[in-house]
Amino acid sequence: MVRDVMAVYPGSFDPLTLGHMDVIQRAVKIFGKLTVLVASSSRKNALFSPEERKRLIEESVKDLKGQVTVDVYDGLTVDYVKKTGAQLIIRGLRAVSDFEYELGMATMNRKLYPDIETFVVMTGEKFYYISSNTVKEVAVHGGDISQLVPTPVIEAFKNKLRK
Repeated sequence: MVRDVMAVYPGSFDPLTLGHMDVIQRAVKIFGKLTVLVASSSRKNALFSPEERKRLIEESVKDLKGQVTVDVYDGLTVDYVKKTGAQLIIRGLRAVSDFEYELGMATMNRKLYPDIETFVVMTGEKFYYISSNTVKEVAVHGGDISQLVPTPVIEAFKNKLRK
């Protein structure tokens, strides 16, 4: 385990998926502690509010016994990372199609703050096909998402779609 490295895993997490959970669990094994950063960007048409997403992540990671903190931020991830004293941005990579986007983001982040590194965690093979967008599509049309998201997210969808 790498000690004394503050790592941040940013994303929209709308919703949190089992692929995200895979990255979180694997990053915690490496770094011991992790901050999951919920982007509150208004550019995306989110189903869950940033506060709902934060709560769902906290409920989903409670078995990690304080190793994961969750925060919400509206702004550049590198500004949050620098402000908090973290040194590392964790990014999950599902498929080759994600690589070009992540490379561009990592390069821009290093341009803005050269001391901040990006660490890529490959999503486990049984989760590589899961994306938040496809989960939302399946859920909205009444499909079974039980193999795609943690239990708290299933319940949140049921409540959200009932309204």
